[in-house]
Amino acid sequence: MGGVSREGPAKAERGRLVRALSEREHVGPDGRLVRVARGTLDEWIRAYRRGGFEALLPRPRVVAPRTSAELLELAFALKRERPDRTAAQVREIMLAAGGPAPGLRTLQTHFARHGLNVRADGRSPGKVFGRFEAGARNELWTGDGLHGPKLDGSAARAVLLAFIDDHSRLLVGWRWGTGEDVFRLEAALRSGLMTRGVPAAILVDRGSAFVSSQLLRACAVLGVRLVHASPRAATTKGKIERFCVTTNVARRIDVEDRTELVRCCIGDGGAGRLAGGPPQPPCRGRLQTAPRCAGQEPGC
Repeated sequence: MGGVSREGPAKAERGRLVRALSEREHVGPDGRLVRVARGTLDEWIRAYRRGGFEALLPRPRVVAPRTSAELLELAFALKRERPDRTAAQVREIMLAAGGPAPGLRTLQTHFARHGLNVRADGRSPGKVFGRFEAGARNELWTGDGLHGPKLDGSAARAVLLAFIDDHSRLLVGWRWGTGEDVFRLEAALRSGLMTRGVPAAILVDRGSAFVSSQLLRACAVLGVRLVHASPRAATTKGKIERFCVTTNVARRIDVEDRTELVRCCIGDGGAGRLAGGPPQPPCRGRLQTAPRCAGQEPGC
């Protein structure tokens, strides 16, 4: 570039040099081979002659905001009034007042740019997960373990291993025990398989019982896809986590009462209410399809 941008070479000589540069490949900033068009080289030469190397640097993009400053200040004031308000809630308030309101994405961008995208306690919001529900019964089961209170006269704790159907919110299999091990997990899963059929997939965490070779082999034999959630991602298993929280409402509740509470989730409307689902009994509508037997298609 320096040789063709000086005034020394004749015009015809400069033209030949520029054509030669445009016909061969050059190593780009990312290491890939690129070609530069003749017109682009001419523009670079003219810019270099006018302003030197600084004229070749890319110019920062400057875009004037299309939303008025008064409208943004109103949105900022509503957000500062209650930091737990979301951008969607701020926009709804502005629309309810009868005035114009910026777009939802515009509000989210400006809130983040001005440091207003925080929760009521001043911390930044965590990752947001959308709502999810399996399309049919036995499409996905979610399993987890609930560690309850200590048993009387013993250092062991009551542990509930349970599986919930993601579509119907029905507790398909469960078993109380004094530990989260492979044997109690096998008993909880076996009861669900015998009464509710074989699911297409099972979602669990990475606890020692859930990553055991016994569970992996059982799922492989039954043709069940075993999915492990990411570490420290309890929201991935939201329905079973909600069930565990609701079951553990009283720390001093005894095992018999807890067992009765779990039984309320089997075959009646408790499953939907405990897992945040609809209040109607899960056996209506969502549980009409026949269970899938091991090694066979749905409707066996």
